[in-house]
Amino acid sequence: MFLGYHSVVGILAGLMSFFAFVFYYISILKHKTTPNRATWFILTIVGVLITASYYQGGARETIWVPLSYILGPLIAFLLSVKYGEGGWTKFDKFCLVGSGISIIFWWLSGFALFTLLVNIFIDFLGLLPTVKKSYFRPRSEELFPWILTGVSSLLNVLAIKVWEFDIWVYPLYMLLVNGIVLILLSFPTFRKTL
Repeated sequence: MFLGYHSVVGILAGLMSFFAFVFYYISILKHKTTPNRATWFILTIVGVLITASYYQGGARETIWVPLSYILGPLIAFLLSVKYGEGGWTKFDKFCLVGSGISIIFWWLSGFALFTLLVNIFIDFLGLLPTVKKSYFRPRSEELFPWILTGVSSLLNVLAIKVWEFDIWVYPLYMLLVNGIVLILLSFPTFRKTL
């Protein structure tokens, strides 16, 4: 079976995405990174919902990054139980309820795009504590895993074969949000201008 350009780039993006998590785990175990428990739990749940709804919406070449966002955040969450910070706020519970509502809506309507969009929004909300931490305490995050994640996000955009909203919305979202964290961690002078 011959894999085309988009398929190969999509697989590379997924592998790079997962390897970014491996470096993130090492950073956690070395006490260089303090993961936020709520962020990684929410990202695990949302990762499952995004992957399922994204696949149902037609994603094939770009499915590998969302797949890595199931296992990767789950392991990060498990590590955060011992090495992380944060508890469960009303906001965190709101995110989980929102995911639950999107599942019910998807089940009743069969409209996967709604579930994808709701969970992309919840994913963004779940990442806000990490974005905030990256702004105020950039040394609490290891830069290299975020570089790999940024490159993976760019590769996933390049893997898009069919430019339909259902397909491109998730890779472009990931490029944007991971790019924000990467900029905050990479350029301390940029943080001072905000």
